[in-house]
Amino acid sequence: MLAMFVSAVEATIVTTAMPTIASELGGFSRYSWIFSSYLLMSTVTVLIYGKLADLFGRKPIFFVGLTIFLLGSILCGFAVSMEQLIVYRLIQGLGAGAVMPIATTIVGDIYTTEERAKIQGYLSSVWGISAVSGPIIGGLLVQYVNWQFVFWINVPLGLLSMAGIYLFLHEPKKTQKASIDYKGAFLLTAGLSSVLIWLVEGGQAFERLSASSLLLLSLSAVLFILFFKQEKRADDPLISFSIWKNPVILYANLVSLTTGIILIGISSYLPTYVYGVMEQPAIIAGFTLTTMSIGWPLASSMAGHLLLRFGPFLVSLAGGISLVIGALMFVLMNAYLGPVWAACSSFFIGIGMGLTNTSFIVTIQGAVPREQRGSATAANMFMKNFGNTIGASLFGAILNGTLLSYFASKKLAYTVDDVNMMLTNEGRTSIPLQELLSLQKGLANSLHWVYIAIFVLALISLLLILRIPRGKVYEHVNN
Repeated sequence: MLAMFVSAVEATIVTTAMPTIASELGGFSRYSWIFSSYLLMSTVTVLIYGKLADLFGRKPIFFVGLTIFLLGSILCGFAVSMEQLIVYRLIQGLGAGAVMPIATTIVGDIYTTEERAKIQGYLSSVWGISAVSGPIIGGLLVQYVNWQFVFWINVPLGLLSMAGIYLFLHEPKKTQKASIDYKGAFLLTAGLSSVLIWLVEGGQAFERLSASSLLLLSLSAVLFILFFKQEKRADDPLISFSIWKNPVILYANLVSLTTGIILIGISSYLPTYVYGVMEQPAIIAGFTLTTMSIGWPLASSMAGHLLLRFGPFLVSLAGGISLVIGALMFVLMNAYLGPVWAACSSFFIGIGMGLTNTSFIVTIQGAVPREQRGSATAANMFMKNFGNTIGASLFGAILNGTLLSYFASKKLAYTVDDVNMMLTNEGRTSIPLQELLSLQKGLANSLHWVYIAIFVLALISLLLILRIPRGKVYEHVNN
């Protein structure tokens, strides 16, 4: 519970503080890299940590990951440029891959399916409580103290979590010989990095239709093909494709990918809309994200009870419909509707996330034996994180590309970095009114396209959910 608290607080505090950090450190065009660098490392390492947890036990691997995460958090607070912050976020992400999946796996080890469905809902409620406090604390720290503390607040919480796990978690000794697919990890990291560079830098550092673009896309395609072949022949692959033959696991993981993309789009850019377009302070921007954090645990708590009664299909379907409603509300949002509309949209997204995520985790953990539970849980987390990673880059590319197109069409001599001026009251007052209105219109237009993309992804999620087999949750015989 404490580990999930640390993970949730990190996510919500940082997204609320990012507009302020960007305005102080400069480099709005690198904004999405703050999320992409962190997500890239946590996406790849989650599979390695999942495998290591199955081989050596949950406790030692959890300690290693959380220690690296806390070190990265300390360094992030000392960053003096966007480039430094990106590097330190890489270190933070290197450790973050262990936190949430191993905490979730520990719950899977301790409880049976009947208990697990309810406990996962309760754990999501704890995540929600921390996430509710995160944006508020983040807004207060940014407004009255300093943005550095949004990273440093992780340290005492993380140390307390480690102390609790050390004292009270007792698990059987692990004697299996380690066999980690490092070649697969390298190929996956290189392939993801190539895609990220193309998504984020395309249209800025180089043209979308250029030799550089073609080279990056070809390189990523080759690397992903090599990764797939490596996983097929590895003794202990990072991703065990055999468990994907189960249709429930297959479609659950695919929906986790699309919802991961949606989640990062909302959490990364909703504060920017509320700051820059609606001209609201940090605390109000935090409030609009907080409603998602309220809807999520409420839905998770309900999902835990509904799952045993109705099965994963109906619970996931309700979640998918809620995602579509929330995404449509974001498409219809404008500055005149105000932060309450944004908060209601965010709430529906939270309901959808809570219903789908709890359903998938419980179902997947019940479908595999204990010795595969760490890897199976990590595979689902990987798909979610992979979605986050792609989403951070995809939406960054959409935002930057549409901003540049808007400036060009209106013959305005602005760059993407000029958006920094709109993210603080001082910056807005320094801009002539007519220029401010032009910048705000450009930002609102660009974010509108981000929300259209989110709506399309919500529809795809719903269509994938319709493919999930009907039936009740079942428990593997080797629990």
